[in-house]
Amino acid sequence: QVQLVESGGGLVQPGGSLRLSCAASGSIFSRYNMGWYRQAPGKQREFVACIISGTNTAYADSVAGRFTISRDNARNTMYLQMNSLKPEDTAVYSCYASRGSASSGSWGQGTQVTVSS
Repeated sequence: QVQLVESGGGLVQPGGSLRLSCAASGSIFSRYNMGWYRQAPGKQREFVACIISGTNTAYADSVAGRFTISRDNARNTMYLQMNSLKPEDTAVYSCYASRGSASSGSWGQGTQVTVSS
């Protein structure tokens, strides 16, 4: 089992940038597929991005070209670089680590991202 802690959220103006981090402990980090979901108030949780086998990545259409997911296995940390942020990106962002589907994996507690002027 792996434990996850997110950080890096906050308040940013439209067009700004943030980098989220997801620090892992308790297991061999490199063995896990990892990713990010987000949930806005009153909406269902939605997929944001994932990284598989260290280099293969996938993104939701709504963030492709603006967000970049990466991982540093030596630091047991995954990152989500978010650029050109929009108000509709406002949500609680949660990371997961799994050897199968996201729903079957371990999750962090979430970090709030608010995009507002």
